[in-house]
Amino acid sequence: MVDSMMKVIFWVSVLLIFYAYVGYPLLTVLLSFFVKRPVQKGDIEPHVTFLITAYNEEKNIREKLENTLGLDYPKEKLEIVVASDGSTDKTDEIVREFDEKGVILQRVEGRVGKTETQNQAVKRAKGDVIIFSDATTSYSREAIRKIVRNYADPTVGAVSGRYEYVDPSGSSVGSGTIAFWRYENFIKSRQTQIKTITGCCGCIYSVRRELYEALPRDIISDLVEPLKILEKGHRIAFEPEAVAYEKTEESAKEEFSMRVRVITRGMNGLAYAKRLLNASEHSFVAFQLYSHKILRWAVPLLLIFIFFSNLMVLDQPFYVFTFVAQSAFYALALLGWILEKTGRKARLVFLPLYFCVVNLASLRAAWSFLQGRKMATWETVRK
Repeated sequence: MVDSMMKVIFWVSVLLIFYAYVGYPLLTVLLSFFVKRPVQKGDIEPHVTFLITAYNEEKNIREKLENTLGLDYPKEKLEIVVASDGSTDKTDEIVREFDEKGVILQRVEGRVGKTETQNQAVKRAKGDVIIFSDATTSYSREAIRKIVRNYADPTVGAVSGRYEYVDPSGSSVGSGTIAFWRYENFIKSRQTQIKTITGCCGCIYSVRRELYEALPRDIISDLVEPLKILEKGHRIAFEPEAVAYEKTEESAKEEFSMRVRVITRGMNGLAYAKRLLNASEHSFVAFQLYSHKILRWAVPLLLIFIFFSNLMVLDQPFYVFTFVAQSAFYALALLGWILEKTGRKARLVFLPLYFCVVNLASLRAAWSFLQGRKMATWETVRK
């Protein structure tokens, strides 16, 4: 009886993880062959506010502003604003050097966090479209044009660009990040073709100003702002030709800390927008959120179920093999971590290491969520 129950737990957990990582993407591909709702793009030039939210970014803000000023968009239709969340370094001083080039500094006192800083900056924004960025990314030259052309379609309320990560250090975590985001971008492209995506890339996303909704300071804006726009009956488009380039983290520790913060805020954000989980009202959106968010967050728990249920049924060669395979996978992840700690490259074991880092972060984030932690503010991590 116990043996049968353990096998059921093992196989149900395996199938759920397979669906989360393989089945759901394949299903979106299949659906995209039958359901085609392309965004009606057009060559338009609306007034744009380019909003850079920053906290203690003296190492990056100058390069970011030079990149932004070099983007291909009419200067008279582009407002560039740096919203400084109580920065204590030279960030504000550097931004003021760009006054004559039209860059606006809006300092927000009190260290209120990224979302509230954005809320206050949007109140004064003049653009019909708000593009949200940060200080660590550089944009492809035509990124703004590629984003705004989607707003020729009146059904579009928000547009996300595409992350393109670069890994100059050649780290294991960097290789994992690049592979993960290529996978994520593929899924987003399929979702857009079917109907809509449900979340945006935080460093390159935009909204119609008239649809922007001020959010509580502890809510992650790049997930929840698009969800609130979906509630208003608009769709969210993914624009793969609008690219934001960013360096990956260089260590498993940095990636883990960043993922814990992002996932914790994501869990709180989804709880805030829980109405969209009602499949009877929002069928396609709920399907995406359950498949691509909630089930992903549940993967570490499912991995634990698989490991220990497998341990209980080692009376057959197949289950001996699966247990050895799991153990070897985690051993490779541990090896990758040890090699990284000793300063050696571990590119050959990047996948096990990155997979374990992300799922350990999900487990830690779930604990933080259950404890009621909000994580409204952030520290500068990327170099």
